[in-house]
Amino acid sequence: MNFKKLAQTKRYHTLNAFLRAAFGERVHKVTIDAGFSCPNRTGEKGTGGCIYCNALGSGTGAFRLGKSIRNQMLEGMERLSKRYKVRKFIAYFQAFSNTYAPPEKLKTLYDEALVDERVVGLAIGTRPDCVTKEVVELLATYREKGLMVWLEMGLQSAHNKTLALINRGHTYQDFLAALELAKNRELLVCTHVIFGLPGESPEDMLATIEKIAALPLDGIKFHELYVVRGTPMEKLYLSGAYKPLSQGEYVDLVCEALALLPWRVVIQRLTGDPRPDELVAPAWAGEKQKTLALIEETLLNRDLWQGKYWGEPDPLLRELPKN
Repeated sequence: MNFKKLAQTKRYHTLNAFLRAAFGERVHKVTIDAGFSCPNRTGEKGTGGCIYCNALGSGTGAFRLGKSIRNQMLEGMERLSKRYKVRKFIAYFQAFSNTYAPPEKLKTLYDEALVDERVVGLAIGTRPDCVTKEVVELLATYREKGLMVWLEMGLQSAHNKTLALINRGHTYQDFLAALELAKNRELLVCTHVIFGLPGESPEDMLATIEKIAALPLDGIKFHELYVVRGTPMEKLYLSGAYKPLSQGEYVDLVCEALALLPWRVVIQRLTGDPRPDELVAPAWAGEKQKTLALIEETLLNRDLWQGKYWGEPDPLLRELPKN
């Protein structure tokens, strides 16, 4: 067996491979902070947000610095172009809930990100309870213009008990309803799942994957629950009421989850990427490259691959030349 080739081939369906197949070349996302909030902070659903989320809400802080969406796109495109020699980009509206506004305002913001023909797609991060028929119809107009449109919905867990515990403010049923709306208009849908949420066992976490594996999802992002400064999770952790997953536990869970997912699902992320100045625990959450390497190693050692439990063939063997 050609082990050198194995080392260069993934046992899961990467976003890079998906985009190369779609566009014939490498494509990168440019992260946009458009100044959105979410109903879990404005008082519509709550005021404190999810227990693991701080005031930035995974944003870059660019909006607070007064940077326009257009300038964020142009700066990001220039940086990525120099570093990776890429010529095509997707505008990724990431911070908070990027469909939480009237459709006319959303259109103005999304349009501003389409700075020139190098922008070939939109990725819109949001919550299931912020996905309405009007929002989906708006996003569909961009798809009809030839842009690739990803709707990224944070689910985190398929267990309503967990969603209530983390103050999520929506249910699994809300997610299913939003997914149906999006798929009726042929949008690409990616969901976010968190492993290590309070009160969940490994069996609970994998049960979430089993549920969503049967849904018409196009992509998934995996995150470990890491503790961020200034959040309710920090208080739980410091009091001893919460213990994060170990790196090994997380790696094993991700590998099992990949085997539960059909190959058609695009793996957009395998681990979180906390800001070093905000991270409280676990320390290994700051070791992104090590975690990714351990996932690759564990897939090989445990003879796992995406789609294995669906009876789909090992992608490594599928890639090897036939003699």
